[in-house]
Amino acid sequence: MKLSSDRAERVAYYEEKGYWKPYTLGDHLKSWSKSYTDRIAIVDSGRRLSYTELDNDVSELAAGLYELGIRKGDRVIVQLPNSIEFVETCLAMFRLGAVPIMTMPANGVLEIDAFCSLAEPVAYITTDSFLGVDYYGLVNSMMKKHACLKHLISDNGKLEGSLSLESLKKPQMDLPAPHYRDMALLLLSGGTTSGIPKLIPRTHTDYAYNTIASAEYSGFTKDTVYLATLPAAHNFPFGCPGILGTLSVGGRVVMSKTSSCDETFPLIEEERVSVTALVPALVSIWVEARQWDKSDLSSLELLQVGGAPLSDALAAEIGPSLGCTLQQVFGMGEGLLCYTHPNDTEEVILNTQGRPLSEADELRFVDAHGNDVSKGEAGELWVRGPYTIQNYYRAPEVNSAAFTEDGYYRSGDIARLTPEGNIQVLGRAKEQINRAGEKISAAEIESHLGMFQDIKEVAIVGVPDETMGERTCAFVQIVDNADLDLATIRRFLQDRGLATFKLPDQLEIVESWPLTNLGKINKRQLIAQASKG
Repeated sequence: MKLSSDRAERVAYYEEKGYWKPYTLGDHLKSWSKSYTDRIAIVDSGRRLSYTELDNDVSELAAGLYELGIRKGDRVIVQLPNSIEFVETCLAMFRLGAVPIMTMPANGVLEIDAFCSLAEPVAYITTDSFLGVDYYGLVNSMMKKHACLKHLISDNGKLEGSLSLESLKKPQMDLPAPHYRDMALLLLSGGTTSGIPKLIPRTHTDYAYNTIASAEYSGFTKDTVYLATLPAAHNFPFGCPGILGTLSVGGRVVMSKTSSCDETFPLIEEERVSVTALVPALVSIWVEARQWDKSDLSSLELLQVGGAPLSDALAAEIGPSLGCTLQQVFGMGEGLLCYTHPNDTEEVILNTQGRPLSEADELRFVDAHGNDVSKGEAGELWVRGPYTIQNYYRAPEVNSAAFTEDGYYRSGDIARLTPEGNIQVLGRAKEQINRAGEKISAAEIESHLGMFQDIKEVAIVGVPDETMGERTCAFVQIVDNADLDLATIRRFLQDRGLATFKLPDQLEIVESWPLTNLGKINKRQLIAQASKG
């Protein structure tokens, strides 16, 4: 599909075709609560809330936030663990028209400071401690440094100087309603060269489409029991379809504080969880745990995997180990979502990242000069559509590089479209290693080494090198009792036909992976580690 380059004309088309509906996310919750009333909406540490109770709590919290002085359009830092309080806080702000900045529990001083400087939030909503982290020092330093922060609120009232969310709740009142095209939330991007995520503005109507259409495509129903294992502030577990998508069909959301098998496996068994979402690094841990764990996971029907490339070998292990169907997910907080379908063939599920969610998604695959490549060839993916943003929040210099004049988002992902219309993601345009002037795709080498029988998982990074500019380092996690050295993997790659300049210069064997806040392998830390080697 090819739409007009004029933004206003595309907006009119999205509304005419029903991609954008004239309802806010707060409106949708009202509708869901009327439809599903006494059905259980959320489970968290033994607490169970019905749809009616959730809607009432959200209305009372929205009224309390309003009386505190928080208004439509105000930004608010939300840094909470997976919990009922997190969901109620976000939904209350959607109803009020305030904008949550969806920060992760693991975000630290540098990131929170940057968000405060950029977005000028009026309030900070967090917790006293989580997984051994004491938030008092972080919060206190931010409150002192940023005059915009007028209110400190915590989920339990235990954080010194804070008001509790429960104490804020007031009788329901009519509030000035946001417009459905207004900004609803600010998601965090995957990061920048500085390591500080950009802020992604999503509107009520585009995010509602994002979640509801995802739930429909993925086969979510009122019988769906969704386990939120990844940090809930991340786009993947929040709205792809995630928490909101589950609520949209009358299903049940189960909140897990961590992705640990010690917590998640008992929850799957007790709550009869049918769907959850993981990143590949966590899939590997779950698969390994099933070698000794005897929990009853028979209710699990669908495992969504996204956020990073999934190796063919690990993908093939999911069904036998976890007893469920794999759904590959390729997406971005900026917009575009691609899913394999539960009814797809095994070949499609294992070897592609599925189809774009919307018929109105417009995809281009371009070369380094911005010219369209031949059909089926790999190129950088550019996209625009009814739920893809047009700009980052307050980032004019970044926007000029990230978006084309006619509204396409330059994703930075290298991908191709199969003849059947499925996406295959091959790597990142910026994840290229410049070794003595030769450009090497990290993803290409990772794909080949993923087929080596003694390697469980691999990450390739470029390491600064005085002679070559960058040298190639292979980080590998090996199977038990394997004996692996650099010469062996170089011979393996040569036998697979790789050019000599693509062979790794360095090998590091790891027992576990450093992870980012979003659960992806932290290649920055790997580069630092390799530089010392």
